[in-house]
Amino acid sequence: MTLFGIHASHEQIAPGELVRAVALAERAGFGAAMSSDHFSPWSARQGESGFAWTWLGAAMQATDLPFGVVTAPGQRYHPAISAQAIATVAAMFPGRFWAALGTGEASNEHITGDPWPAKPVRAARLRECVDVLRALFAGEEVTHHGLVTVDRARLWTLPADPPALVGAAVSPETAAWCAAWADGLITVNGPEERLRAVADAYRDAGGRGPLRLQVHLSYAPDAGEATRIAHDQWRSNVFAPPACWDIDHVDTFDAVSAHVPPEVVAESVNISSDLGWHAEQLARYIELGYEEIFLHHVGQHLDEFIEVFAGSVLPQLTDPPGTPGSPGTAATRPTAQRPAVARAGAAHA
Repeated sequence: MTLFGIHASHEQIAPGELVRAVALAERAGFGAAMSSDHFSPWSARQGESGFAWTWLGAAMQATDLPFGVVTAPGQRYHPAISAQAIATVAAMFPGRFWAALGTGEASNEHITGDPWPAKPVRAARLRECVDVLRALFAGEEVTHHGLVTVDRARLWTLPADPPALVGAAVSPETAAWCAAWADGLITVNGPEERLRAVADAYRDAGGRGPLRLQVHLSYAPDAGEATRIAHDQWRSNVFAPPACWDIDHVDTFDAVSAHVPPEVVAESVNISSDLGWHAEQLARYIELGYEEIFLHHVGQHLDEFIEVFAGSVLPQLTDPPGTPGSPGTAATRPTAQRPAVARAGAAHA
């Protein structure tokens, strides 16, 4: 059974409009939602960056959907604060919330003024944060001295069941590393060989929990408009690590992406006006074993995307042949003829 959700991109859309959009998505038939957690957008053209934790309370109250968030404890968030935020949302909405943890990006984390560590140090810091979070969720008083420091922290408000902590990864190596501590894995759409390698690395290393996938896409009834939307909104997001991790300011992203052509963006975003083609791309991801798929239309206006995909794309993936069905359940579909590709760096991965 494959669950289809909508991605809420705080970098692109004001928080009030995002609440309305996820409520619309639920009514249309999407089965879940996930949220980014940024301090800065990737481009001045995106122009937003609401506070995810305030928004999550409002959005989850406005819907009955399960939600996830991709976040990065360790620098911008002290791990005890991350634990308190995660535990409070999970206590308010039992069984409906998971948090994916990554090592972060300088564009969000530089605001503290602390040095931006090398990737191995960030990974070690995240691993310490995971241990701190799990101890706090268990009701322990935590003191820790390492890459992060915690002094006698205890959570007084706890959910009945500890929330799932999901690993964020874009490489097989990181996926295997996440398997030691995560309750599931999330990655971004990419070439079939990479997506298969990421899934296999996680499972082969003993990884438990669902495999989740965030899919960047651009749809409009006109092919040129679908391309224009993707190029305007997502050309700052095409850079492979370490650039996407280490560039620390929106102005720099805009400068280095000024001459990125639309065909390069198409290597990062599934762009088409053909709904059947979009369905085929999603079917490929299902066949690779991804159990929850979150659709991120990279435009700033979601109503048409929600209506069209819920009405015409998801039923192709969720309905048994010849029978009526509703989006967000099971999925089978013939293999697509074109591979999907994506940028190398997922948020916080």
